Amino acid sequence: MILIYKFFTNIFYPFLILFTFFRKIKKKEDPIRYKEKIFVGSFKISRKKNSKLIWFHAASVGEMNSIIPIINELKKNNDNFEFLITTVTLSSGNLIKKKLQDSNNIHHRYFPLDVDFLIKKFVEMWKPNIVFFVDSEIWPNLIMNLHKNSIPFSVINARITKKTFKRWFLFKKTAKVIFSKFKLFLASNKETINYLNKLGASNIVYNGNIKLLSEINVKSISNLNKLALKKNKFWLSASTHDGEEDFCLKTHLLLKNEFNKLKTLIAPRHISRSEKIKKLCDNYNLNSQILNENDLINDESEIIIINSFGILNQFYKYAKSVFVGKSTLKILKNVGGQNPIDAAKLGCKIYHGPYIYNFSEIYEILKNLKISNQVNSPEELFSYLKQDLVQSKEVNTEVNSSINNLSNEIFEITMSNINRFILNEAL
Repeated sequence: MILIYKFFTNIFYPFLILFTFFRKIKKKEDPIRYKEKIFVGSFKISRKKNSKLIWFHAASVGEMNSIIPIINELKKNNDNFEFLITTVTLSSGNLIKKKLQDSNNIHHRYFPLDVDFLIKKFVEMWKPNIVFFVDSEIWPNLIMNLHKNSIPFSVINARITKKTFKRWFLFKKTAKVIFSKFKLFLASNKETINYLNKLGASNIVYNGNIKLLSEINVKSISNLNKLALKKNKFWLSASTHDGEEDFCLKTHLLLKNEFNKLKTLIAPRHISRSEKIKKLCDNYNLNSQILNENDLINDESEIIIINSFGILNQFYKYAKSVFVGKSTLKILKNVGGQNPIDAAKLGCKIYHGPYIYNFSEIYEILKNLKISNQVNSPEELFSYLKQDLVQSKEVNTEVNSSINNLSNEIFEITMSNINRFILNEAL
């Protein structure tokens, strides 16, 4: 089956090039660096000869945020380490520019397609000493190539959902070949341990979910719109997908009857949809504003459409309540949910729809800490927001402390496991 996979990825390579180019036209890929995914000629190497290279592969923003504290900790204690970070999404590349751009021993590249000759060349050029996959990023051609070159690799925050398990189990023998090659799995939850055992993995350790490790430097958060946010009642809808803005605007209209000068902030998951959302606001006769990174909020604007990546924390900092999207549309039943951790760590009450499959464990933690609730309609969200907007932000201080204590415990366990693995396998 692995040979068949290798054959078909080679056969479909020209079509994958076209697909990537189409995504670039749709502005879903870096306009220049998209070539790193599809062409060997774009593999530019900049590592030092005598250093130890640790490669982290984190698909998107959520995974990237979770490993930044780990990388920073490894940097502190190991002058001879260099780090290669590969990601898939455009937003993850933008995040690295913001958070790690001053580090001369950290290299970012977009992950090449899992086509055998691309992977072979990439590994050959970078020559990593050790590799960490984050979450559920398991690519057969890459796994087999690393194993062939005797490069040790592990998964941190390993997560296998029921859906993913069923898919792998259809090819049980192939799964056993692939999963048995990993030296270590640091599992994010107990369910994953059970699935990994059935798939032929070994050396599995329960670690806890490292997505709780995301660091927030409150002092570095911009106060650009502090005045507007402090003097107005407002709530924030984050990471919304097409169809969810209607849900938010209906909630706004209900709240508008209760609060003067109410503002609703909407941060779409894909900012390319900002103009479309503004037209929807026009249909509701709501005064809206597209807010770019350095813009000020207008007094007369009712709906603020956030049109920039990486600035949500400046709004979380002052918000009492946040609705997290990709959670209300039935079409997203098996892929729903976005990461609510930053909002929770900054003291916000969290609300979400019923479809949170990808972050169900995180939401369960927040629910137990009495900081999150599911809502099924604009009317239900309205009833919660109505209560929140008359309360002080400091009401969640105790809960924040609980989240931070839990994340500190997970961080200590994670670093202990990672340091032990590096010492045993790569030094």
